[in-house]
Formats: sequence, structure tokens, C-alpha cells
Amino acid sequence: MRTNLFIKVIVEHEPKELPEKLGAELCRQLEKNYIVRRAELSSVAPVED
Repeated sequence: MRTNLFIKVIVEHEPKELPEKLGAELCRQLEKNYIVRRAELSSVAPVED
């Protein structure tokens, strides 16, 4: 059985850090450390404080 899980993650980062790069690293870690067949970054949306 397969199930899609949609997870919202809010990260704090320096302005020089690219959110896409952070997302790619999170996906890589999920695939490496957990039983995740595939992880992908579907969108990036800035959060206003």
C-alpha cells in the first residue's frame, strides 16, 4: 500500500539561503533516513511576519 502525505514545513533562514535548496535538502534527508520512496518540493511561499 502507498499513501501520499502532504506536510507543511515553515523554516527560518538567512536571506542569502535559497528556500529551494533548503527544500531539496529536506527531501534528500527524508529519502535517506526514513522509509520514503520519493520526496519532492512542490512549492515555496514566503511567510510575512
